[in-house]
Amino acid sequence: MALSDLSRRQAIGLLTGLTATMACGLGPVARAAAPLGRAGRREFNVRDFGAAGDGTTLDTAALQRAIEAAAAVGGRVVVPGGRVYLVGTLELKGGIDFHLADDATLRISTRPEDYPSGAAVVAAVRNAQGRVAGVEPTPAERAAAVLTARGAQGLSLTGTGRIDGRSPEFMTKYDEKDEWWRPADFRPTLAFLVGCRDLEVRDITFHQAPIRTLHMVGCDQVLVDGIRIHNQLDVPNCDGIDPDHSRDVEIRNCKVVCGDDAIVVKASRAFAEHGEVANIHVHDCVIETQDAGLKVGTETTRAIRNVRFERCEIRNSSRGCDIQLRDEGDISDIVFRDITFKSRYFSDPWWGRGEGISFTALPRTVGGKIGQIRGVRVENVTGHAENSVRISGCKESRIQDVAFDNVAVTLNRETKYRGGVWDNRPTTSAYPPIEEHGNPGIHVRFADNVSLQRCRIAWGANRPDYFTHALEAHDVTSLAHPGFSGESAHPERLAAVAVK
Repeated sequence: MALSDLSRRQAIGLLTGLTATMACGLGPVARAAAPLGRAGRREFNVRDFGAAGDGTTLDTAALQRAIEAAAAVGGRVVVPGGRVYLVGTLELKGGIDFHLADDATLRISTRPEDYPSGAAVVAAVRNAQGRVAGVEPTPAERAAAVLTARGAQGLSLTGTGRIDGRSPEFMTKYDEKDEWWRPADFRPTLAFLVGCRDLEVRDITFHQAPIRTLHMVGCDQVLVDGIRIHNQLDVPNCDGIDPDHSRDVEIRNCKVVCGDDAIVVKASRAFAEHGEVANIHVHDCVIETQDAGLKVGTETTRAIRNVRFERCEIRNSSRGCDIQLRDEGDISDIVFRDITFKSRYFSDPWWGRGEGISFTALPRTVGGKIGQIRGVRVENVTGHAENSVRISGCKESRIQDVAFDNVAVTLNRETKYRGGVWDNRPTTSAYPPIEEHGNPGIHVRFADNVSLQRCRIAWGANRPDYFTHALEAHDVTSLAHPGFSGESAHPERLAAVAVK
């Protein structure tokens, strides 16, 4: 058909598509005019841009060409199903839908050279002082990623396909003593999105992340809906979903299985320029982890406010509902509502000693600045734990205005690990990282205006001697517990309530 036979709209679309493909150096492999999808967006099939999809050929360049072409017209990048695409770092753009169709799989490369910051990661890990290689992520590790975006507006990641993180291939050996894998020097994050606005991540499956899975830094107006995360439970640092310095974020209908924190709201020091965290709503999610299930902290360098966790099921964790203040930012207006949990001990390297609910404020370092936790509500929360419910401030930072209503916890020892302790990590201050202490059902200290209404403590059959009172408190002002019920673990020698 001659150009004169085209409508003006068709001609403009054709010329736009040609311009985009020429700019990417595509040559004849690219389609001149992208077809319209069901949503009326032009679709750019990565196969038309040279992607082999055979699982062994590196398809990064082909997928990036499709991304650039789609970005020129606000189109959809389609990664078709039935194939496996080997990729390194992809730079996503604003205005596009990156769509993993059907059973399409992005298989991440294990070679550092396939990531722009790969060499820097290896050097940083090897040169880090006083660090167990590969365990604590360096700033370079945080930046090495597969799906990346910076400053993108109107970006969406959708589809029923999956991203295969190949975590076993980024490990060196299994540590029998610590009961987890020791990572190699290089591990990329699966999705690292910075400074994005109007961001949507929907339905995708993330599989075996070698380090963080979905890390969103300084992002605004975010929806994460229906994603599935299936990570190894014995790999460190493989967090599930991390809204970091982000605002107006909704996370819903997700299933998260991971070794490290499942859903964690934080303000990390490496990205402090992105400001406060506000208006986060997490609901209707199912979680299994060997660390915290629903968490705020520990990185709290800026204010974190107005966070709601609702209608979630935590099937396993080292802490169910967790707030950890360790830095100078304040944490305020936090709600945990309609949540069930199970919390237990795991091996020593995992933070958390089976505390079902744990709110702690401690300086990270000697003389370190610390903010304050205030305005926390816990409503209709029920669970089983191996350790106390804790509301634990410190002399430098008293916790204020905490209200529990209809909270029921059953304590019972089930695992082999040493008990009679609390986990205060991370801290190198005057407070012990692991604190020897009896385990009451609920323990409150260095706190003001605490209400425990209609709360219930019960004990299972295995009650060691270090299980103590149903409620213990000291250095607390305005403590009320109307309708509180529960006896001590050993009623023949201990009172149910001990307030000092």
